[in-house]
Amino acid sequence: MTDTCEMTINLVVLGRSQTGKSAAGNSLLGSSDFESRQSPSSVTTCCSLGRSCRILGIIRRNGCELALRVRVLDTPSYPHSGLSKEQVGDMVRSALAHHFGEEGLHLALWVLRADLPLCPDESNDAVQFIQELLGPTWKDFTAVLLTHADKAEEAGWSEETYLHSASSTLLSLLSSVQHKYIFLDNQKSVFKEERAIVLRKLLNFIRQNNYQVLLLKHSKE
Repeated sequence: MTDTCEMTINLVVLGRSQTGKSAAGNSLLGSSDFESRQSPSSVTTCCSLGRSCRILGIIRRNGCELALRVRVLDTPSYPHSGLSKEQVGDMVRSALAHHFGEEGLHLALWVLRADLPLCPDESNDAVQFIQELLGPTWKDFTAVLLTHADKAEEAGWSEETYLHSASSTLLSLLSSVQHKYIFLDNQKSVFKEERAIVLRKLLNFIRQNNYQVLLLKHSKE
């Protein structure tokens, strides 16, 4: 919180290459801060912080409307085509401590593609990576963002039928993070209405966690 009439939420996006991680960050910010394009190699090579303008009409507390500000840390993918796991991990830990070291992190958004299956090895590697980044309470501060939901919908899957037919790997993951997940329609996410829906869902996750933040210090040991 910066004052009684404004609230800031701190988010980090994590995920594999070409999942739409940077594009999702742009959708949350309502901007084009992060480079996002199709590429045969990983596009994001360093961490960068994006900040939204004041957003009205999203949140009320104690009967008073608050202006919302969103800060999103974009990160290199893991696995990465040009960086080792250690390089990515060190880079992200350092950036989290630098940008959110005082205020803390509200949510890590693990970005997955809704139109691609989640395999056990991929899930296990990602869980280990996020656990190493965020520590033992990672589940309380992690939500899953399922991008390309428009492609799943085009294939005839509603959210309900998609989850009913989802792999046990994905269902287990969603259960482990207390079912904190959001479907993101890449075609509609540029619209203010869609963005508002996503932000309200994120705020609800943060509220369910009693507005706690995860304080991360960069270890040089």
